[in-house]
Amino acid sequence: MPNTLVDPVLIASHLVVSLQQIVSRKAPSHVPTVLSFGKFDAPGATNVIPEKVFLEGTFRTMDEKWRTRALKEIESLVHGMAESMGAKAECTIVRGYPVLINDIHLTDLLVNTSVQYLGQNNVNDLELRMTGEDFARYSQFMPAGFYRLGTGFPNRNINFPVHHSSFEVNETALKTGMGLMAFFAVGILTADKKT
Repeated sequence: MPNTLVDPVLIASHLVVSLQQIVSRKAPSHVPTVLSFGKFDAPGATNVIPEKVFLEGTFRTMDEKWRTRALKEIESLVHGMAESMGAKAECTIVRGYPVLINDIHLTDLLVNTSVQYLGQNNVNDLELRMTGEDFARYSQFMPAGFYRLGTGFPNRNINFPVHHSSFEVNETALKTGMGLMAFFAVGILTADKKT
């Protein structure tokens, strides 16, 4: 006979709150860290306590040592809390993308080259972002410089961001992007000859 005292929905709810303390209490104060849960699924009827609950989220940070430690903490907390409340938990962690590291010297070269090609008013520094980026894997093995190319329409009041259902690309960005990449290649080759 199943243990009627075990309520997976209640356990998962407590778990979400407890996991947030890994970020608020244990994350180094100088390291940007985000832990959020965007999917909570308790299949079944609305008047029946489900047998299982599924919880999915994302963990992002800008420090790989802290990521390794935090993921172990998450797994330990999930199993420990479930066990303490008479339940069992499975915890599957997909490590995801590493932190994106922009090489200082390469980035400076790319910024200066961009200014030459596009003009000072068309080159902007962006704030740190907690988005996941597959390009980050390259930056773990070689000097990298990540940039974003604007694809909006200058004559529109609203340009929707990527991942928005109304996002539209200004195709002139293809020409600008190809020209900029060729200009980068010339700039890098020229810089290599000077050193």
